[in-house]
Amino acid sequence: MNSFTIGKHTIGPKHPPFIVAEMSGNHNQSLERALKIIDAAAHSGAHAIKLQTYTPETMTLNVQSADFRINSKGSLWDGRYLFDLYKDAYTPWEWHKPIWDHCAKLGIICFSTPFDESAVDFLESLNTPFYKVASFENTDLPLIRYMASKKKPMIISTGMATEQEIQEAVDCAKNAGCPNIVLLKCTSTYPASPENTNILTIPYMQKKFQTLVGLSDHTMGIGVSIASISLGAVFIEKHFTLSREDGGVDSSFSMEPEEFHSLVIECERAWKSLGTPTYGATHAEKPNLQFRRSLYVAKDMKAGDLFTKENVRIIRPGFGIEPKHFEQVLGKKANQDLKIGTALKWDLILS
Repeated sequence: MNSFTIGKHTIGPKHPPFIVAEMSGNHNQSLERALKIIDAAAHSGAHAIKLQTYTPETMTLNVQSADFRINSKGSLWDGRYLFDLYKDAYTPWEWHKPIWDHCAKLGIICFSTPFDESAVDFLESLNTPFYKVASFENTDLPLIRYMASKKKPMIISTGMATEQEIQEAVDCAKNAGCPNIVLLKCTSTYPASPENTNILTIPYMQKKFQTLVGLSDHTMGIGVSIASISLGAVFIEKHFTLSREDGGVDSSFSMEPEEFHSLVIECERAWKSLGTPTYGATHAEKPNLQFRRSLYVAKDMKAGDLFTKENVRIIRPGFGIEPKHFEQVLGKKANQDLKIGTALKWDLILS
């Protein structure tokens, strides 16, 4: 589970979570809009932009039969033919270079999910810093092997994958030369419900597969992502758009800029709050120990007077004897005159 560095960012448990804005097809086939999405993501604090690199022809066949028609009630794409969907959603390859350059100018990382070997070769020509394996491709071991042969880090979404399938993907990538792997807990529904997200799997995945683990989050809002940080997620990916009202293949479950800005801020706050297992007052809390309760003289007393519930009280501040010794003090004698408001100390008590 070694950390690794990409550009100015280190991905690992001792570093702030790495937050990715997934553009997907939310550019709506406009390069100008794609560049505006990058501007907004960078302004919102995203560390990286993720694309998808394919063509309709590399994804499927242009066949309009039942096999190639999406049959998923409740899905955003129910009833559409695969080829037509990918034709609407794909990012033209000639856009990649201007997108890459725009990200570099803004100081954020650009990377992509390739869906076949030709896309891997193309991304290599752009010197991609790492690769993403989509959930629907996590069983495509020949493709994983080819990506891994480039000896760059790989991010592998685990949506729908069984434990055995995840292990096969991890072993395949490692054996082919991949130096670092981040597995993403993912629920492959769009949008995903919190009830089906099962982020308690994250620490199990860390232990089982001995990799860094993150979250590819298709739920609405930021709550699930923030909760995942407390379970060890080091990498968060959310779909991003300028406005859901603009439409687009993924727009209905994508985050808008203001929401994404909150995601970045709150994920880092959640990570900072993890700290280490500790008890007692922290350094920052120590000045406030004075506001604890302790034993104080509540009435003027003469030397030899007995301490009683009437002349000793448990009150704030905390400069006297601890309250747990109250019963022990009762019935003992003062060894000197004491004024009301005196913090009771053991050296004021006749032994």
